[in-house]
Amino acid sequence: MSESREYPSQDRPWFKFYEPGVPQDLAPADKTLPGYLKQTAARQPEHTALSFMGNQISFRELETLANRFSGALAGLGLPLGTRIALHLPNCPQFVIAYCGTLQAGFTVVPCNPLYVEREMEYQLNNAGAEAIVTLSRFYPLVKKLEQKTGLKKIIVANIKDYFPPFLRFLYTLAREKKEGDRIALEAGDTWFEEFLSEQQDRFQEVKSDLDAPACLLYTGGTTGVSKGAVLTHRNLATNVLQTVSFLPDFQEGEEKGIAVLPFFHSYGLTTCLNMLLIKGGTLVLVPRFDLKMILKLIDREKPTLFPGVPTLYVALINTPDLKKYDLSSIRVCNSGAAPLPVEVQARFEAITGGRLIEGYGLTEASPVTHSNPVYGTRKAGSIGLPLPATEARIVDLDDPGREMPVGERGELVVKGPQVMKGYYNQPEETREVLREGWLHTGDVAVMDEDGFFFVVDRVKDMVISGGYNIVPREIEEVLYGHAKIQEAAVAGIPDPYRGEIIKAYVVPREGEKISEQELIGYCKEHLAAYKVPKQIEFREELPKSMVGKILRRALVEEEQARKDREISS
Repeated sequence: MSESREYPSQDRPWFKFYEPGVPQDLAPADKTLPGYLKQTAARQPEHTALSFMGNQISFRELETLANRFSGALAGLGLPLGTRIALHLPNCPQFVIAYCGTLQAGFTVVPCNPLYVEREMEYQLNNAGAEAIVTLSRFYPLVKKLEQKTGLKKIIVANIKDYFPPFLRFLYTLAREKKEGDRIALEAGDTWFEEFLSEQQDRFQEVKSDLDAPACLLYTGGTTGVSKGAVLTHRNLATNVLQTVSFLPDFQEGEEKGIAVLPFFHSYGLTTCLNMLLIKGGTLVLVPRFDLKMILKLIDREKPTLFPGVPTLYVALINTPDLKKYDLSSIRVCNSGAAPLPVEVQARFEAITGGRLIEGYGLTEASPVTHSNPVYGTRKAGSIGLPLPATEARIVDLDDPGREMPVGERGELVVKGPQVMKGYYNQPEETREVLREGWLHTGDVAVMDEDGFFFVVDRVKDMVISGGYNIVPREIEEVLYGHAKIQEAAVAGIPDPYRGEIIKAYVVPREGEKISEQELIGYCKEHLAAYKVPKQIEFREELPKSMVGKILRRALVEEEQARKDREISS
């Protein structure tokens, strides 16, 4: 896949630290994602593609099921390019629906199962989704949205359908009703398995343009409005090739990865699901975060790759009975979505014997743009080097046309075949971040003389908590909706486990009293759980600029000063 083109080392000093075998450049992907699945299934039809709760699905079976889903979708008579929402955890139904949707020439809209009604309504309407695949326990929520959105078809999956027979029987007896999976569908809605069987003899494979949209992946932004990044087949597939090229001992068709990262997030979609389709191997699906389940799966399944976020590795290394589990199969872990503490990296590597490597990316870049070398030189606190075929610069915060000298702060901008086409139906936001081919990340960074990049701040007010990108303004708007609140500000404050946690600073209306418990309960009704403030501070006033703008940075600085005083005392 690599090309012969080389660049002057003085322009890209990071090339000196590429490990042997890592190309400076590579050709973009030459197949759509379904095209790669077809190729992989032909090459290794009986190889296990998915392992789920002890059940195994081969590549031949996966391709057959994706073909059926594609045919059933075609039977709905929807035009090419229609957006299909996938409102599912990591389970076989997500993979089948994902592959079948793309094969039929439609666009996937992955939805976070943790979203509440308000969040789902916005995303479905913004994307213009006309069909949705959801889990039975979420069916009541989706039915509420049917009349508020453009949904024309609801397909409902039951989590137990791909369990092994005995486990399925036990689940039916002991947990199905408790978990909310035992439901009756209304007329016009269809069970996932029935949907697959409706069109067994029909098969639709659209020869999609590589630059046609494959996914709308939603991300927060500086304005607080969630935006759908339009990622093409070429964007997503090429980013897999770039990521794999940085793993010098990657064994195509032989690796086994564990998918703890959710597929609705670009990180999990690329480093788990898309990597499976393109490079073969086996993917162990984890439907929800359960630390004991994850440890048992690693012990039993022996994965070699374990992409994750720092909070996951923190939780793992602090498990009291960790010694009960064999983690020695893990060879490489890519850590992203938040800064990786050096002590966490060292402890994890000592426990597993594998390599835990920090990287960097953002949804708008499919998402990976940087990584530290796996076995070569790496630097503490660095996001690493740009991946092959990726250009990166540090530009002046006030004059983006001026590149900053080595060691000086500025905004990190990137360019490469993994960068999105733009935001869906948001031309102004697109023009703001895509300028002359460069993606403006909103992160303040420096590059050292060796070409290693270090993120030191954020231009945008994004809070990264437990790997989730959280926009303070969204939470503030919910708080302002409370009748007893006059003013509110939200900021991220340092936390040893999550990286940052959400703290709300609230000024009650004059004469009103509100408790922390009441306010948190209110937030839980209107926000996904990970966005609910962990701390609330009631104040008489908030710090403001001369023009009346609330200064979040001042609140963060107050928190840091308070922490410093506690340490010194």
